[in-house]
Amino acid sequence: LDFIGDSILVAHNLSFDLGFLKNELELSEREMIANQALCTLKLARKLYPEFPSKSLGNLTRQLKIRHKNVHRALGDANVTAKLLVKMIKRLRDDFGLDTIEELLAFQGIAGGKKSFRIIKKKIANDFETLPNLPGVYFYKNSNDEIIYIGKAKDLRTRVKNYFSSNAIRKTKRIANAASRLEHRVTPTELTALIAEADLIKKHKPPLNTLLKKYSQNYFIKVRLEHDFPDLSISNGFDFDGNDYFGPYNNRDTAKFLIEIASKSFELRECADKEFNKSKICYLYDIQRCTAPCSNSDENIYKSELLKVYEFLSGKNQEAVNRLINKMKEFSKNQKYEEAASIRDSINLLLNQLDRTSILAEPINSCEIMLVVDGPESKDHLLIIQSKVFIKDYFPIESDLFAMALDDYYSGTIHLFPNIEKKDLEQIKITLSWLVKNRNKISVYYLKDFNSKEELFEHAGFYKNQKTRKTKITHTQLS
Repeated sequence: LDFIGDSILVAHNLSFDLGFLKNELELSEREMIANQALCTLKLARKLYPEFPSKSLGNLTRQLKIRHKNVHRALGDANVTAKLLVKMIKRLRDDFGLDTIEELLAFQGIAGGKKSFRIIKKKIANDFETLPNLPGVYFYKNSNDEIIYIGKAKDLRTRVKNYFSSNAIRKTKRIANAASRLEHRVTPTELTALIAEADLIKKHKPPLNTLLKKYSQNYFIKVRLEHDFPDLSISNGFDFDGNDYFGPYNNRDTAKFLIEIASKSFELRECADKEFNKSKICYLYDIQRCTAPCSNSDENIYKSELLKVYEFLSGKNQEAVNRLINKMKEFSKNQKYEEAASIRDSINLLLNQLDRTSILAEPINSCEIMLVVDGPESKDHLLIIQSKVFIKDYFPIESDLFAMALDDYYSGTIHLFPNIEKKDLEQIKITLSWLVKNRNKISVYYLKDFNSKEELFEHAGFYKNQKTRKTKITHTQLS
């Protein structure tokens, strides 16, 4: 009970589990806990009415969730957590839920087949123009003022939920206050996310009261502010003069990569307090550190740091070679447990690194073009000098995408010297989306191409432009 604390209890068929818990507490002469509770079975009945069965096993099959140790406490708990994550994403995208309170309330809304009705004629007419494509939508009041801005992976499906019988209180409030509905189609969900954030800042709609929160990602920080940089895990990044690799979608991945780097290369692992004592530690004796606390030759350390950069960029052969040599040395000296540990690290490295690396350059200094696949067309984004530039980005009239690319290949520097809070947020939105949709993106490193034309040729840009359809809506809002 101390472990549970005031946490929200989550289970599939919650009442069944609570019955057992209540019985055990009664046997031990304790009062039943009063924690808030969330039942994924109740959520499933509302979110997936088309599924023939809402059992945990059927849901995992339908949603393609890997289920280990079926009908075992830990296995079922783990898969229920994964199911809840998928449900929360669906509730955010299709129903606009942003808070725990809304999530808890949603499970209590009457189930059954939901009805759909739009009473206001103008909004009904506006709704008919919505396509099943990604984009941004705008609700306006009778004075033609924007009262709410939202984004959607599927505009028609998302907006339809505002007028369903089981809509949550917040969406009903928006629908009741609105007199008109407008939209802009975007090639992908990613640009819809970025446009939503930019337009909310510009128009400040009164019903957009909640700040958007993006999923937690992790980074490996190279602390360049120190003469002899070390590695650490960070749950965010900033333009603070340090380098950040990632993002990684869980802390364990970042931790694993740092452990491999520590075993393979000779960077310091000590805290500044120990480093400043200038005493060589045992890591120097086992060839895991160059002892910069005593040996102040920065060139030796920079050579090791460069190899770490290559490793974190996905070039893992040097790390594998070093680990193999260490494994052989341990075996030669009959240190078989240590050799087995190194062997396991090599296997993990070969199996995981390609899946965890998204960008082969530090995020704060990368110069790349991203091509993102959408349902009917593609998005093209540049990240240069810690700024994001989007091709045909409707909230901005100027073609900054073309300007930034031309200036890069013409050798112009410091075109956009001032990094703003907006730039940091745009990169955070982009990275958060990329982690979950890496199969939809292609990354092109600008340094690998001699000109804009060569880059576009490799990226199939001209072919995409010929086939791309321009979406025209009744609104020209920017």
